[in-house]
Amino acid sequence: MNEPPAPDEPAVTSARPKTPEGGVRRENAAGDDLLPAAETNTSAARPEEPTSDGRVDGRALGSGRGLPAGRVEKPVGEGVRHEGDPVGVKGRHEKARSLTGGGGRHESTRGAAGMFAGTGRLVRLALRRDRVQLPVWLLALTGVVAASASSIQGLYQTEQERLAYAMSNAGSAVSRVFNGAVADPSVGSITATETYGFTAVLVALMSIMAVVRHTRQNEETGRAELVGAAVVGRYAMLTAALVVAVLANAVLALLMAGTLVAIGLPAAGSAGFGLALGGAGIAFAGVAAVTAQLSESARGANGLAGAVLGLAFLVRGIGDMLGEPTPDGTSVTSLWPSWLSPVGWGQQLHPYAGGRWWVLALYPVFFAALVWTAYRLTDHRDVGTGMMPVRRGPAVAPRTLLSPLGLAWRLQRGVLLGWSVGVAIMAVTMGALGREAEELLATSDELKEYFAQIGGGGANMVDAYFAAFMGIFGIVIAGYTVQALLRIRAEETGPLEAVLATAVSRPRWMLSHITCAMLGTVALLLLLGLGTALSHGMASGDFSQTLELLGAALAQAPAALVLAGLVVLTLGALPRWAVALSWTALVACLLISQLGPLLELPQPVMNVSPFSHVPYLPVADPAATPLVSLLAVAVALTGLGIGAFRRRDLAL
Repeated sequence: MNEPPAPDEPAVTSARPKTPEGGVRRENAAGDDLLPAAETNTSAARPEEPTSDGRVDGRALGSGRGLPAGRVEKPVGEGVRHEGDPVGVKGRHEKARSLTGGGGRHESTRGAAGMFAGTGRLVRLALRRDRVQLPVWLLALTGVVAASASSIQGLYQTEQERLAYAMSNAGSAVSRVFNGAVADPSVGSITATETYGFTAVLVALMSIMAVVRHTRQNEETGRAELVGAAVVGRYAMLTAALVVAVLANAVLALLMAGTLVAIGLPAAGSAGFGLALGGAGIAFAGVAAVTAQLSESARGANGLAGAVLGLAFLVRGIGDMLGEPTPDGTSVTSLWPSWLSPVGWGQQLHPYAGGRWWVLALYPVFFAALVWTAYRLTDHRDVGTGMMPVRRGPAVAPRTLLSPLGLAWRLQRGVLLGWSVGVAIMAVTMGALGREAEELLATSDELKEYFAQIGGGGANMVDAYFAAFMGIFGIVIAGYTVQALLRIRAEETGPLEAVLATAVSRPRWMLSHITCAMLGTVALLLLLGLGTALSHGMASGDFSQTLELLGAALAQAPAALVLAGLVVLTLGALPRWAVALSWTALVACLLISQLGPLLELPQPVMNVSPFSHVPYLPVADPAATPLVSLLAVAVALTGLGIGAFRRRDLAL
């Protein structure tokens, strides 16, 4: 039973309406309602219609109940209005949206222009984050193309040598799959044929990783939610990533064109070559923009975009392989599959052979279509989620996941499978070309001398060819080693704390990832040697070199393990610089081992690369001393890295 109020205490009258729970609605001195706008009520007699942001009366659908019929409501900041008064309701709605952000977004970001609010600042933020990575990419790509173009000028100095190369390329289907079809027997066309395909793949990877890094990775790490708390439009983060990728490819096009002109190639053709590479990078930036909306993780987005890149390279190769040689036998007219691939467009441009300049228009059209698709997908998903449904795991986990080694294998097996497919394709291609190696090397004395230098010399040029390519692909497979070991860094910034909270020591956890990475490296080298030997045997009908080629591939393992030890050391001692230092070491090994003989670098510089100490098999006799020494260095570096990781704090 309610007690009457005290004489000096004013009674609560109906002028102060109550809340649905029976409490008294609070007002300030000016009469303004102090309850949040989302908690005010409307009459149940008036039909509730959702607003454009999916809210009813300032509330999410189903989050509250209306007032009983006949009750009145008092909109925020205004006098009492009876139910059905649209002016009062509208005013309360507008103030509610301004206070709550309109369902999670500020009012200033609504509308077409507001969807891109904050893009400029996000571009500056992305450029600051990539102030080291992008310049390294651009300078490294330009340097590789410049060195290759300079060497090609020295290898094919006479018209007869260039004509022999063009006829050899047109007559070899395998060569066209790997390098593409040459347009004519000129130095510029030969340079474009030898360098464009491989460089376009690297440029595409640069763009893919840049876009995913500033979109999906931001969502995965929670950075996108933090940035989204400011006045940032829905499309701002994706647009900023695309702007950075386009700017990087534009700078690359200028660097490529200027470098090739400085070497002595025609200006128009060099400009077309640079634009083709930049266009390929921009095209795959659009691909990454779409895959970043599809996958829920950065690794998945990169994987999907990489699969599209691999498919594009394969389609281009099929079109060139099935092409028709011209009557003079110096060039090939590619079939229609080459026109389906952004990688193939640059080769169909023929920048040094007259130029089909209209081909350059395909890149912006392709890019615009993909960006439009990415924006539409952005409208239909929440932050942190992807359009592709996440596959549910099994109800009961296997017992192997109870150990650190089993967990590491579960995390690494997808990457190893992808690398296995790529290595198998490379091995089959390289083995099939072995039968034509002697004929190909006969087109130029300088080319024969170059392969003799990087392949260990010898009278048998086929053996020199295999020794040279085993060295090249040994370094390429070391890229898997670096990628697999850098998963340690990704785990350290993620779930490692939870793992170490159990009865798992730091050395044991780190050794599990190291074991998977090193065993995976040996498995890939074994696949390389076996695939090359079998492909060469089927093409030539001679399987006598199977064991020799298998040994030549496995001989690259100690050098790759030295690089693995260096990565482990950087992870233990310099975790925040581990990614940059590891990839820089890999690129340095590739440049020193392959371009060092051509540039006549001094021997102390050549000795920096562990791959320079590997015997040139099958040309040279097997030598155990350098291989054992490399293994000892690998063990020492790995031990130092584990010790450093054990003593330091986690670098989160």
